[in-house]
Amino acid sequence: MRALLSTAALAVTVVAAPAWAADDALIAALSARLFPTLDAAGHDPAVLDRIAKAPGMERVLRTRRERRAACGQDLACRAQALLWSDAEAAALRSAVASENQLPTADDGRPAQLDREIAGINGIVRVYALGATPTTPIDGPGPIAPKDLAARLQAADWLAETPRDGSVQRLDPSIDYALALLDASDRTDAIGHEPLTGGANAAPMARARALDWKRYRYSAMIVTGVGPEIEGEPLSPFGKYHLRLAAQRFARGDIAFILVTGGRAHPRATPFTEADEMRKALIQRYGIPADAIVSEPYARHTTTNLRNASRLLGRMGAPLATETVIVCNPLQSGYIESAKFTERNAAELGYQPGTIVRRVSPTELVFRPSRASERVDPRDPLDP
Repeated sequence: MRALLSTAALAVTVVAAPAWAADDALIAALSARLFPTLDAAGHDPAVLDRIAKAPGMERVLRTRRERRAACGQDLACRAQALLWSDAEAAALRSAVASENQLPTADDGRPAQLDREIAGINGIVRVYALGATPTTPIDGPGPIAPKDLAARLQAADWLAETPRDGSVQRLDPSIDYALALLDASDRTDAIGHEPLTGGANAAPMARARALDWKRYRYSAMIVTGVGPEIEGEPLSPFGKYHLRLAAQRFARGDIAFILVTGGRAHPRATPFTEADEMRKALIQRYGIPADAIVSEPYARHTTTNLRNASRLLGRMGAPLATETVIVCNPLQSGYIESAKFTERNAAELGYQPGTIVRRVSPTELVFRPSRASERVDPRDPLDP
């Protein structure tokens, strides 16, 4: 813990900072991962001060506090009160837009802030108010009423308990959402950090010294097909993908194999698909460990490609260099289809890259897009 700066000069709409606040490493990491713009504001009292004093914000913050206080001890009502209305979101968006020192995305700070506010609302609706998650395997799972009440009460208390570097002095909704995820043990979004370390340390080191021009393709993206049987590390389709990958890699014109797949199927599985694919490539096919990059977060085909594109950027792979997607003919055909394009637009808001051409029933040439860098906490398990 460390002393916080004095906030005596802050507007009355910002709760005064305590002399000391707990530095919760897990929640701090989750906050930075899910809400990069708002989280950064929480680390700068001057930024919080300016946001609170922006036109319309004093009224918005006062209304939100009064709405929650009017609920008394009704925990569902207090959760509902933390949702951001369209008008409140617009005021916050306007207040944050001019804070140029805060991080932003390729489509601008207002668009990123909209995603973060939508992420807060989505977490509260699913984890506190019982809304159905977009994907059934996500969310808190079946919860007894008594357990739900305990989670809501704990989140309500935690949202008001000082945390170092938090934006909760402006509004408690972010810390409430983070507490809900923590109470449900759904901190998946930071489960494999730092992504450049661990199993990826050796390929990252190789990438830093690599002459990318030696290779026709920067990477082979091997998509996941999660198993549906409890206790099954790899699905039958996943094993087929690995044979295809090893066969294709043997030609020598691809720099890295990038395996992508998270801990998604079946629900609560202990196996991370990318880790299992990596182990099989090394043990069964003799692929060098420094030639395999593991992307362990993706839960859907859309995010297989988005997260692979992100990771290639972190490796320093030239974005203009093409990659190859290798998977079974059914999934390959789906990735090339108009239906998949529509799904990307609906779920991501953009295309994670461009299908350049088809090489075979199991191989597509793909060029990643910078838009994949956008953080989107509307999927709090893999933003």
